[in-house]
Amino acid sequence: MPESRPSMPPLKLIGHVHRGFQRMADQLLRDQGFALGQLPVLMALKDGRPRSQAELARLANVEQPSMAQLLNRMERDGLVERLPDPEDGRSRLISLTAACVERMPKAKGVMQALGTEALQGFSTEEVQLLADLLARLADNVDDMVERRLGP
Repeated sequence: MPESRPSMPPLKLIGHVHRGFQRMADQLLRDQGFALGQLPVLMALKDGRPRSQAELARLANVEQPSMAQLLNRMERDGLVERLPDPEDGRSRLISLTAACVERMPKAKGVMQALGTEALQGFSTEEVQLLADLLARLADNVDDMVERRLGP
């Protein structure tokens, strides 16, 4: 059992957990040929339906130039491909490559194993309580963002 840490404010603890998990996940995903920052794109495209760059930027909650850079790197690394949009010949749609789809189950396994390890020692009820509390916190933050920054 790890040594007890001094009491920290809840949001500081969440940040600490996020940063630690992110460091581990990013390193292990890199071993599989992925990066943590690519997950929003990978998740948005995993259903096999091609999407526009604008739609991916919206889903990932990033600006278009950032998404363009990410997609360029992912294309260079053989993870995505750009295909002509059948409804608009001037546009391109993004989809996962076959090689990417083939590698994704192993990366998903890495993420699931990390999640299981992080929750080790928690009862099923505690995991559910944590999920419920975090969902409420996420709702509050989403409401704050909308009130303060707009939709």
